[in-house]
Amino acid sequence: MCEYCGCQEIAVIAELTVEHDAVVAAIGSARRQLKDGDLLAVVETSRRIAELLGPHTVVEEDGLFPVMVDSFPEHVEALRSEHRQIEAVLSECAGGVPDDPTWPTRLLHTIHLLREHILKEQDGVFPAALASLDSTDWERIEGIRARAGSGLRLAQKESL
Repeated sequence: MCEYCGCQEIAVIAELTVEHDAVVAAIGSARRQLKDGDLLAVVETSRRIAELLGPHTVVEEDGLFPVMVDSFPEHVEALRSEHRQIEAVLSECAGGVPDDPTWPTRLLHTIHLLREHILKEQDGVFPAALASLDSTDWERIEGIRARAGSGLRLAQKESL
């Protein structure tokens, strides 16, 4: 992941990056589970990814994207659209293994999209935010993070 521009010195970006790292690790698990045909494990991993992405997406869509949309409208819209696509496929397993036999293949395509999406954010959005946002913007985004929480924090509480 990106470490060249210094954007991870911003607390919000650093936390988003840690969440990305957790999602990337879960993507690796999901790929292995899909290859092994272990759909119950895939469902649990997919739910974990969705849990991580819930608050994470709020911070991006309510915090970062609104202050960047004027400068990068097509990029922001594409990222928002990808969020919806990813959420839709992940949500299909909320009640267990989906009945749709195409779901595993669609999930595989979705986690590939998610991995590419993360790279776009890490290599594009985060450095651009560092260059574009001022201290007032970062304070507002930190407030959004405080309200949204973090999927990582939820997981830590559950493991106690």
